Amino acid sequence: MKTAAGYVVFVLASLATAVSVCSAQVTDVYRDPNMDFGSIQTVAVAPFANLARDQVVADRVRDVFINRLLATGAVYALPVGEVTRGIAKLELQTPSSPTPDNVVKLGALLKVDAVITGVVREYGEVRSGTTTANIISMSIQMIETGTGRVVWSASSTRGGISFWNRLFGGGGQPVNKVTEEAVDALFDKLLGPPQKGR
Repeated sequence: MKTAAGYVVFVLASLATAVSVCSAQVTDVYRDPNMDFGSIQTVAVAPFANLARDQVVADRVRDVFINRLLATGAVYALPVGEVTRGIAKLELQTPSSPTPDNVVKLGALLKVDAVITGVVREYGEVRSGTTTANIISMSIQMIETGTGRVVWSASSTRGGISFWNRLFGGGGQPVNKVTEEAVDALFDKLLGPPQKGR
């Protein structure tokens, strides 16, 4: 009887872990209730900071982010080359975490309404025993160029090893698919129901 009870507890704990890790989680959401997001037509997506093991993933995630953002049709994102030239012209030392003053200057130079910055916290394959799966964890913020203040921010985590992966094996989804789903979950929060003042 103790063995059966222990098994039930194990299954419930595993299910809780599966739900928390494998569904797209968007946390730490901030959306300025006084901001008219309809006024943001053009954005510059700055290089993302990278805390993951693989040193090139920030560029990959940034490319996916820009492509998915353009696909929404909500705003126009400047080409990466234009953003890079603007950052070089202003000699920004840390473009992934610009100061409010830097954002205002970059906005005036590039003629954009907002600058988007990001941090890739985790990316790639995770392993538990013989089971592997892909995971991504990232944080994004949108900074208004007129004032240099953050008007929207959120974190998103997607992927990981599910209960079903542990039980039946399997490697989860491809990392690019996991990244797209994590980014789309962020956009759902940004482009969600209108806030007061809109």
